Amino acid sequence: MNKLWIMTMNSQNMNPNPDNPAGAGEQAAGTGRDAPAEAARMPAIYVPHGAGPCFFMDWNPPHTWDKMAAFLKGVAGTLPARPRAIVLVSGHWLAPRFSLTGHERPGLIFDYYGFPSHTYELTYPAPGEPALAQRLAATLEAAGLAAGVDPERGFDHGMFIPLKLMFPAADIPVIQLSLRQDLDPAAHLEVGRALAGLRDEGVLILGSGMSFHNMRGYGDTRYTPASKVFDDWLTEAVESEPGRRDALLRDWAQAPHARDCHPPRAEEHLIPLMIVAGAGADSPGRKVYSQQIMETTISAFRFG
Repeated sequence: MNKLWIMTMNSQNMNPNPDNPAGAGEQAAGTGRDAPAEAARMPAIYVPHGAGPCFFMDWNPPHTWDKMAAFLKGVAGTLPARPRAIVLVSGHWLAPRFSLTGHERPGLIFDYYGFPSHTYELTYPAPGEPALAQRLAATLEAAGLAAGVDPERGFDHGMFIPLKLMFPAADIPVIQLSLRQDLDPAAHLEVGRALAGLRDEGVLILGSGMSFHNMRGYGDTRYTPASKVFDDWLTEAVESEPGRRDALLRDWAQAPHARDCHPPRAEEHLIPLMIVAGAGADSPGRKVYSQQIMETTISAFRFG
């Protein structure tokens, strides 16, 4: 755990209610409009998931995460329908091949460290959907991408922390998809393209990461200009026409200040964007949230 995160906590004023985010307002009602999911094409969205369980504890300064929490809570209301299912790619699961959770009732993996005890009691009992996981693995294999189903793995915090805000009822089936540990952007764009048809079946494709993720840079004003320059480049790439968008994202490491924002072999929080962009197919991309937080610029992007 990055020491800066621990130092910025207000350890004397912890939120005693683990299921009520501190300072983030009331939970959004509902999970989208009531149109049948099968009639609506879902977007593909890349969202930030914050710092560990940051939305469910007090922080110093106290309102650091309010704007991000409000954005996440508002996503469901922007959807054309309630999702039939969610496929979520987290920056916290890397595997030798693309892998999908296959348990009917996955448990939670508390893969954050040094936070208040109540944050290890959070719950998110969303069901899995093993048959869909098997189908998606077969789809990736047919596209020439080695894939399989992990019948035991649970949901990591890159999944349950943002989804507790986005869909608090935890009643939508979720499948978590891993990154491939080589973090090849081209391969992850291909995965997104292979899964793009799910959007027409009412399945929401989510990427969960952070558009700036250099642990040494958080809270350091020397990284403020670099993060803004990279974010501007990333926004231009996402908002380009799809062919150019893919070309730019494949070569993201050549962008200005790319490695200041995502150090070599530590870009796992950016790569979920590649799957989401691939799933965007011919849909236009746009930035839907941005904030300077802990002295760095953090953004979210949506396709469709």
